Amino acid sequence: MKNEKAVVVFSGGQDSTTCLFWALKQFKEVIAVTFNYNQRHSLEIDVAKSITNELGVEHHVLDMSLLNQLAPNALTREEIAIEQKDGELPSTFVPGRNLLFLSFATILANQIGARHIVTGVCETDFSGYPDCRDAFVKSCNVTLNLALDKPFVIHTPLMWINKAETWKLADDLGVLDYIREKTLTCYNGIIAEGCGECPACELRKRGLDDYLLEKGATAQ
Repeated sequence: MKNEKAVVVFSGGQDSTTCLFWALKQFKEVIAVTFNYNQRHSLEIDVAKSITNELGVEHHVLDMSLLNQLAPNALTREEIAIEQKDGELPSTFVPGRNLLFLSFATILANQIGARHIVTGVCETDFSGYPDCRDAFVKSCNVTLNLALDKPFVIHTPLMWINKAETWKLADDLGVLDYIREKTLTCYNGIIAEGCGECPACELRKRGLDDYLLEKGATAQ
């Protein structure tokens, strides 16, 4: 893959930024694509622009505002609370988001002559989102290849690892502090450590604490 080109689905968050650094190690050329769907924490687009600019990565921001119109949820409506009720999908689930993101990322890849698409979806710590599952990604990959009649490959470096292991991957890539300080995971739009209270912040912090504890124990 060292001589090939890849498109990274990029939000400026912990997972996608880790995947961006992973892709930069794997591929000759990397292009990032961010989707603007009028999300609640729109600062993520600014963060994505800042990171790609700093890393010298070509960056596309695509208008996906129709998704906001079709999918009212806690990430597209400030009046909807961020919550998880037993037996229900989290209120932060955006129906069809990854289906659309992967479809448009692949169309972009087709346009610029890239064969690889990289996304940070994960089935281990996926918050119950059905479009983060491995079965969905594989199905989507097959469908896109049939639709465009080309052999695209969707890569999911985080699919089978938990948040602690995602932090380890960042550390192995030499970017642990960068991910800690410059990414935006928080549902309330606070960079780095975030608000500390939303589900995304809690998951991120728990994973970091677990990894640092394990790293400290290993070093002893």
